[in-house]
Amino acid sequence: MQIKVERKNGANVSLEAKVSAELLDKKQNKMVASAAQNMKIDGFRKGKVPANVVKARYGDKIKQDAQNEVVREALGKALEELGIKADMIVGEPAVTKFEEKDGGFEMEMKISLRPTVDVEGYMECIPEFKTPRITKKEIGDRLDEMMKMVAEIKPIAKKRALADGDFAVIDFEGFLDGVAFEGGKARNYTLEIGSNSFIPGFEAEIIGMKIGEEKDISVTFPEAYNNKELAGKPVTFKIKLHEIKVKDIPSAPTEEMLKKFLPGEESPTLETLEEQIKEQIKNEKLAKLFSEEVKPKFIEAILEKSKFDLPDTIVEQEIDIQVRGIFGNLSEDEIKDYSQNPEKIKQKREEFRDESEKSVKLTFIVDELARVENIVVTDQEVAQMIYFEAMQRGQNPKEYFEYYQKQGVLPAIKMSVIEEKLFNQIFNKGK
Repeated sequence: MQIKVERKNGANVSLEAKVSAELLDKKQNKMVASAAQNMKIDGFRKGKVPANVVKARYGDKIKQDAQNEVVREALGKALEELGIKADMIVGEPAVTKFEEKDGGFEMEMKISLRPTVDVEGYMECIPEFKTPRITKKEIGDRLDEMMKMVAEIKPIAKKRALADGDFAVIDFEGFLDGVAFEGGKARNYTLEIGSNSFIPGFEAEIIGMKIGEEKDISVTFPEAYNNKELAGKPVTFKIKLHEIKVKDIPSAPTEEMLKKFLPGEESPTLETLEEQIKEQIKNEKLAKLFSEEVKPKFIEAILEKSKFDLPDTIVEQEIDIQVRGIFGNLSEDEIKDYSQNPEKIKQKREEFRDESEKSVKLTFIVDELARVENIVVTDQEVAQMIYFEAMQRGQNPKEYFEYYQKQGVLPAIKMSVIEEKLFNQIFNKGK
């Protein structure tokens, strides 16, 4: 086997190999002999199957396996010749030419390597920014929201009409064309007016009712309602208002509220809670600032500062992803047009090259920064994050995780978590 290997730059290697018929025959004969020893074929004892029978049945497969083994050997020799370890390869080597010739074959291959990334001076790429200021009003507003969430609901002391923000205790029954429909009836149901938890128009129609009052209201179910028999249909509800309740929100948090808000504190105080709220709002503002302003400027600066060769096969894979995303939204006629015009596909791919190169470059930069900053995210952390997200959305955590797993996006999710932790860490250093 003759090989010619050339290192194009810091991240790409080209390999040419010429394989003789003798070498390929030798590989095939060895595979045939091994197969004959273990193969079971009717009419022959195990280990006694003639080579010509094996070749007749599995010749094409054995030939392909022999070719693949020679390709792997050529790759191994190329790496050895250049002093490159196999774990430096990124992506799958791309065979750009494979031509059978005189019983052997000629091959050309592109091999991409992990580039050497120098991120020295990366802190200089962080743009100047001001730490967000937190006002007393913001702290007070957040405290009011928290108290409202846990405040006790009590009946109103003074009789009045039902208003927005009240809690109405009602009986209701729904009718479609004069006939009561399933699932449209309840007794002593507590409904928060303004929550928009019922179908559009329901809550607005009962505003102004008084305790003990009965009323018929007309509303229409949304077109996209999950019950097809009711979707888009006008219905009537008979309503009776039993009670009006409101949240009893104190002017300051009670001792019981402080214990709920500060479960880890032995002696919870309003001052401690306000400090915690201040820190929480500050972190929220910083996260928004980092995401919307600091991160884009940092990325632009570090992409400009970092100079290194990119692995061609990884860039092409990224372009493939971008192009597939576009093609998924094309009409049949547009797809047919592209399939008949290879040059047009090539031009479309080039439109994505610049952004794809930036994306690949940033991936390697983030990987190196994460190493320097000692950012570690375990698979367990990713699983916990997905499980928590599932519970927030009312989904089955196991099924939610398995869906992501089947989609093959867990590595991308892990990368996004690493990136978030990384940027938060270095931007907080730069404050």
